[in-house]
Amino acid sequence: MPSKVEGWKDEAYGLEVRDRLVEFADEGWEAIPEDERDAWFERFKWWGLYHQRKGQESYFMMRIGTPMGRLTPAQLRVVGEVAAEYATGPVENPEFGGAYCDWTTRQSIQLHWIRLEDVPEIFERLEDAGLSTIQACGDSWRNVVGSPLAGRDAEEHLDVWPIVRELNSAFKGDPAYSNLPRKWKVSVTGDTRGAGQGDINDLAFEPAVKELGGERVKGFNVRVGGGLARKEPRFARDVDVFCRPEDVTAVSAGLSALFRDYGDREDRFNARIKFLVDEWGPEKLRRVLQEEYVDYDLPTAGEDLRDQYDYNAGRADARGDYVGLTEQHDGRYAVGLSVLVGRMGAEDVLELADLTERYGSGMVGITQRQNLVVADVAEADLDSFLDEPLLETYSPDPNPFMRGSVACTGTEYCSLSIVETKNRMVRYARWLAENVDLPEGVEEFHVHLSGCTASCAQPQIADVSLRGMKTRKDGEAVEAFDVGLGGGLGENPRFADWVEMRVAADEVPGYVRDLLRTYEAERADGESFREFVEARTPDELEGLADPEETTYEDPYMHNTKLTWYPYAEDDAMEASPAPTPADD
Repeated sequence: MPSKVEGWKDEAYGLEVRDRLVEFADEGWEAIPEDERDAWFERFKWWGLYHQRKGQESYFMMRIGTPMGRLTPAQLRVVGEVAAEYATGPVENPEFGGAYCDWTTRQSIQLHWIRLEDVPEIFERLEDAGLSTIQACGDSWRNVVGSPLAGRDAEEHLDVWPIVRELNSAFKGDPAYSNLPRKWKVSVTGDTRGAGQGDINDLAFEPAVKELGGERVKGFNVRVGGGLARKEPRFARDVDVFCRPEDVTAVSAGLSALFRDYGDREDRFNARIKFLVDEWGPEKLRRVLQEEYVDYDLPTAGEDLRDQYDYNAGRADARGDYVGLTEQHDGRYAVGLSVLVGRMGAEDVLELADLTERYGSGMVGITQRQNLVVADVAEADLDSFLDEPLLETYSPDPNPFMRGSVACTGTEYCSLSIVETKNRMVRYARWLAENVDLPEGVEEFHVHLSGCTASCAQPQIADVSLRGMKTRKDGEAVEAFDVGLGGGLGENPRFADWVEMRVAADEVPGYVRDLLRTYEAERADGESFREFVEARTPDELEGLADPEETTYEDPYMHNTKLTWYPYAEDDAMEASPAPTPADD
């Protein structure tokens, strides 16, 4: 029997929802029948809208999909203006102020405190700028990810930007692919760094070469069934298919149609394609794709380039992100800016738009590590660009703990999260930067903090993985984290080993400090942290470090999930100003 959500989607879904969304916006929040709100909130996701959590009724998070994270300076300006005008809530965040943008781990943009009444005007502003929220959420094609520097990177395998634009055009809004059993995340990697992070996507096109018809052809190997959520992570499986660039759309159509037709619509917990690959195996999936969905003979897989991957790979000999300078093929430079936990104030967004225009940049890119990269800076302008005051906050050469910090939305807005995340990760990073030294030669150290098992912060692929939990301390319920170690991507990806359970949140910095002291004392010459973890048994990993209190102070130890907003002076649920009347 189809799930409840499938029933709601059968009644209305996709493009047809927009008319009702506009009607509700015209009539106000109260126009949505109370007994139908769950159904409409599920449908609104297709248009990039998530209803915020309990205590914030009538407010929405809006997600803007930006293929491969790419924005023009003019588009960046519009995003900043929309954030400043429409994304200011009733209480300021003590770290980030009133209005801000979140850059996500899937190269999208999230705005909070959006009122339903403002949605039509926001849609118009975005669409006039060539931006869209279509299928940014929901059971459909999500934002296609990859390197934002495609077509500019001096060392890339193929320029995949035309391919990604074609995929976005072909599958966003097409009814044949807009109602899938669950979300459909696609990665296209054209560089040699592995910046598309294909291993954790439902469908991944990864750089490869193959001898075809007597010539060496550049293209992609295809992997299917990756994902991190639900404590059941999977790396995408090799389905033994090589794909020419001109065939990417056809193979994508075939695989997403296969998922549409064979994916589980009865149990949403088992609906992602990773579970279908588990059940069928790569061989059967390839056979069904060939027999039922593709009208040409699929070549077998080619020679991959995975040995060159360094993005988020934990390697000691290469950068694991785009922070810093990257040379373009035209002699200009891309400047990668570290954005702590991916959140930037609206005024700073507008200032960055000014800078990019002043320095002649044609593109600002969002990376999958929640950072930004400004392309096309001339060599002659580099020094003056790097001296801009804004770059003191968003540095291209940050402390490793600031650079390596990733965090999801958390209980500030999310109904799934168990703990507060963004502000806590900011405090963790600052304390670690001031109090902990990394061993000699270690330039990067990644700490990912996720508020629950949905894994939006991708905790399983970090040096230190933090997953929100609860525990008791001194007789009181407090926020806590499970701790994992040694995750990352690259040629041979690995998920973190979970070694400590329910560590009180205020004892996590002490654990990390103790952990790094042990690493420094026991590591072999040149041994990366990931290699250090891999070389140890489960028992040895559990004894590497101890949680402990330090000078770090945590103001969010109480159960923030039970507040209406964690940072309000009176955060009790009954103090919430929501829902806000339409005429406020």
